[in-house]
Amino acid sequence: MWKKSYSVHTKEVTREQIWKLATDVDRWKDWDETVEYSTLLGEFKEGESFILKPKGGPKVKIKLIEIIPLQKFTDLTSFPLAKMYGEHIYEETENGLRITITMTVTGLLSKLWIKLVANDIVQHLPEDIANQIKNAKKL
Repeated sequence: MWKKSYSVHTKEVTREQIWKLATDVDRWKDWDETVEYSTLLGEFKEGESFILKPKGGPKVKIKLIEIIPLQKFTDLTSFPLAKMYGEHIYEETENGLRITITMTVTGLLSKLWIKLVANDIVQHLPEDIANQIKNAKKL
């Protein structure tokens, strides 16, 4: 199993603002420069899915597997012989809102999918979270 996390503390936005931004899947391309488009299939709730098309990559179907409103959501991307989980946590702390994203890859071909997909996602997390905060301030 491979797991990488990135966290930021901020007092610039509330948990409600960041949650509103993060759960509006159809508008991810507005703040995430790596996304060509994303479309929620149904509602933002456990068991539902969305389509994500990264710039320069094939579109993938991603399933929402855990949602605790205003606190956490986890998504699952199934690749051939591997699974990638994206865990998004929003915690109120005395230092402000802590935003943590953890990417986990498991499975027989995990090394391949880490190289092809997960490493790039993790490398962009600092920039992506900064963009989330900047855009959530407008909500």
